[in-house]
Amino acid sequence: MSTTKPQRPLSPFMLGTHYRFQLTSVTSFLHRVTGIVLGLGAFGFVLWLHAVAGDGVLYGYFRDALASTPGCIALYAFAAALIYHLLNGIRHMVWDAGWWLELKPAYRSGWTVLVLTVILTALLAVAGRGGVA
Repeated sequence: MSTTKPQRPLSPFMLGTHYRFQLTSVTSFLHRVTGIVLGLGAFGFVLWLHAVAGDGVLYGYFRDALASTPGCIALYAFAAALIYHLLNGIRHMVWDAGWWLELKPAYRSGWTVLVLTVILTALLAVAGRGGVA
């Protein structure tokens, strides 16, 4: 009987070395996080719809909250999450079709999704400078 322990693979964090995140793992993590943000934001949207349908007092509170600086930041963060999740979802559908699965195209599409998210969110911010109605 052997007295040596079997060699098992260790997590990168257990190796005592610094783990270098890869773009593909970061975009996968962001996709999951933005999905959670969108799910939580859906509850806020339903509350807003309830306020719109109500007597107007609750809507006034929503309007004032969303027009504030933290409210605008939250709206644009939600918009960025929506844009990123949509674009990265399209990227995943392309992968499901069997395209861009090699490392170079996967990285190129990942950077494209990130850059387009920033650009489209900035364009939305510029277009929405008129305020919250």
